Amino acid sequence: MSSIAATYQDDAAIQKKRWIILIVLNLFTFMSTLDGSIVNIALPVLVKQLNLPVAQVEWVTTGYLMAICAVILLFGKLGDMLGKIRIFKIGTIVFIVGSLLCGLSTSLPFLIISRVIQAIGASMTMANSQGIVTDIFPATERGKALGLIGTFVSLGSIAGPSLGGIIVSTLGWEYIFWVNLPIGLIAVVLGWKVLPKDLVRVKSKIDIPGSMLFAVFILTLFAGLLLGQQLGYGDARILTALIIAVAAFIAFITVELRRTEPLLQLSLFKNPLFSLSILCAFLVFVANFCFNIIAPFYAQNMLNLSPFYAGFLLMLFPICMVVVSPVSGALSDKIGSEFLTFAGLIVMVIAQFGLARLHDGSSVLLVGLWIAMLGVGSGLFQSPNNSLIMSKVPRTQLGSAGSVNSLVRNVGMVVGITIATSILFNVMSSKAGHRVTDLVPGRPDIFLSGMHVVFMTSSAICLVSALLTGWRLITARRDKRAAA
Repeated sequence: MSSIAATYQDDAAIQKKRWIILIVLNLFTFMSTLDGSIVNIALPVLVKQLNLPVAQVEWVTTGYLMAICAVILLFGKLGDMLGKIRIFKIGTIVFIVGSLLCGLSTSLPFLIISRVIQAIGASMTMANSQGIVTDIFPATERGKALGLIGTFVSLGSIAGPSLGGIIVSTLGWEYIFWVNLPIGLIAVVLGWKVLPKDLVRVKSKIDIPGSMLFAVFILTLFAGLLLGQQLGYGDARILTALIIAVAAFIAFITVELRRTEPLLQLSLFKNPLFSLSILCAFLVFVANFCFNIIAPFYAQNMLNLSPFYAGFLLMLFPICMVVVSPVSGALSDKIGSEFLTFAGLIVMVIAQFGLARLHDGSSVLLVGLWIAMLGVGSGLFQSPNNSLIMSKVPRTQLGSAGSVNSLVRNVGMVVGITIATSILFNVMSSKAGHRVTDLVPGRPDIFLSGMHVVFMTSSAICLVSALLTGWRLITARRDKRAAA
């Protein structure tokens, strides 16, 4: 049962403030996604200052992503039950407290615990922001609004290494976390003033078995994938973790199908348009994070750019996204989303293929062209695809749908990193004749061989997604002709 009053779109006072509300949501969207990747650039500094091996310090990044994915469906469900805006507000406070503690950390365990606190707050905001936008904005502006959310999601995800490099080199690693405090406090004050009270709540119970099984699935899957790169996927411990992950996932689906009030509304996936849009979103984030993990090494080690200039080169991606994504979102409100998502993916396929053709003597202008094209393609795709996902969901399930969308994004990041590094090191090892897990001094050809295969793989992933959206486009046009 659900209690639904008049919609936010019927309230003139809320409609006057809707764009300010969107700014508040976007500030936390940007910070929470930024913190998933910004730490990578600071890892070498943390290795020196905390006197730890790289493999241990990497958990500062992966622990954050794992914690988000483990609880994000729970907070989406709680958003539907207790109110999406209430859960979002609590999440903003938890995120700021976690950010403060991260900057105060003097040991690895304390830093990882602080990152988990930060991740819990981030997941509370991520799970509910898209549902809030879908509730507040009228259908004629929903694509534009979700497009801006999508822009800040991708901007935060991709801008991490370049922005982090500037902060670390000028202020120190602590400010990677402390930069969230003034921005976050401004957003919190604004949010408590402009965010309305929740109208939609669903009377339900928390699915404890489903929540626990899903957390086990995420933690063992991520641990197996990430540790497998260090220990090898033939290691008995890695195989055990992956087997447990598969078993937990099967058990989770079985439990969810039998429960009357499940953690994840599997009925969402009965809508083929929703399922297809979610799958395409996952594939695009996998492809983009193949780029995100490889490009900094290419820019610095093959083109011999300093971290500062490499950061500016990589910033072409998010800059182009920021320009294109709102335009694409606004266009989707007028002409529909199917063609725009297809066009964006075709541009991404071409850009990824172009990146696969680069070598150590490539001009910076050519590299910049392919990076900019990748940003344009992503901008064309993200906004309309988010609009397609959220427009196919009942109001009472917007929190769950938003959390699924955010979960897919974060899992895509981890899978993209895993695929890219696994392919890179396997190809490099084959070329070198021995196991390689780092750059080989004086042998740029070894790295380039691995990089080429990574980008050909990410191009193929984008092509699969393009074919799926092409089928979606043909189906949508056929349905319109049949309706006419």
